[in-house]
Amino acid sequence: MKGLEDVSGLIGQYAHGNEPSHHVAYLFALEGRAWRTQEIVREVVDTLYSSKPDGICGNEDCGQMSAWLLFSIAGFYPVDPASGEYVLGAPQARRVVMKVGGGRTFTVVAKGLSREAKYVKGVTLDGRPHTAATIRHADIARGGELVFEMTSEQPNKKE
Repeated sequence: MKGLEDVSGLIGQYAHGNEPSHHVAYLFALEGRAWRTQEIVREVVDTLYSSKPDGICGNEDCGQMSAWLLFSIAGFYPVDPASGEYVLGAPQARRVVMKVGGGRTFTVVAKGLSREAKYVKGVTLDGRPHTAATIRHADIARGGELVFEMTSEQPNKKE
């Protein structure tokens, strides 16, 4: 088909190799199906990225392919960057530490993360339950700890 020769990173109709669709995986979390966001993000990370020289699908325009990966490894993504909020997904690393300025750090911990435990059972922010689908940039910038309790079961699965 003419015009599709540079499309890559296809999962069904989703083209991860096309940066304008990067937010799509996170839309499920905003409409109450966070488990689906968690599945898609894991599939994208596991199948479309690697540490090899060709380990990024698509065209690395200005670093967006890598930015999606780094945000997703940390467990959240700026679906609407102007909102000052990030939509929660599921971390893809057991621990991520970010220097946020002023000597402060923001740490993301994924307790129980494994190949099977890709779903989020619960989240705490600085030791308090965090039930929102998003986290504010201000919460990250002040430093602290975001803890994801991971499970192998699909919590709150709604069709």
